[in-house]
Amino acid sequence: MSVSPAWEVQEHTGATAWFQVGLVFGDGARVDALAVVAEGRVSIEDVKARPALSLADLTVLADWIEEPLCKACGMESYADEEPEEAEEGGESGGARRARPPWPRGIEGRWLVAQEYRAAQAEGLDPVLAVMCATGHSRRRSLRLIAQARDAGFLTPGHARR
Repeated sequence: MSVSPAWEVQEHTGATAWFQVGLVFGDGARVDALAVVAEGRVSIEDVKARPALSLADLTVLADWIEEPLCKACGMESYADEEPEEAEEGGESGGARRARPPWPRGIEGRWLVAQEYRAAQAEGLDPVLAVMCATGHSRRRSLRLIAQARDAGFLTPGHARR
């Protein structure tokens, strides 16, 4: 994880500072955020992630960046006030993910097919179901579905001429 100052604006009552925050996970996922510190409060102004963050990942983003960002700003971290919650996760720092990494290879294709068929059986959008399960974009999910078809886990999408 990296935290670096981007810029600072001096005001009459204090200063507003922006920080670039970068997270890189073990599975290759990357999150870049722009955090704003003003009047003793921290807010996130911009977030870019590859692959896209699920809503669950987005809700824990603040936990991932809080302590290093507070150290860079010279602020007091609230992580010290809630030690019970930190112990419950069993993991430390930036290694936490709300969604487990999606398996690669034949196992991942089989799981994509399972998600796809389950959504079809329930009358839901199968592509959206794969997107939610994997956390990937629509384009990447369509590619995974095509790979599952090529592996024989799904029937062909259309008749070949």
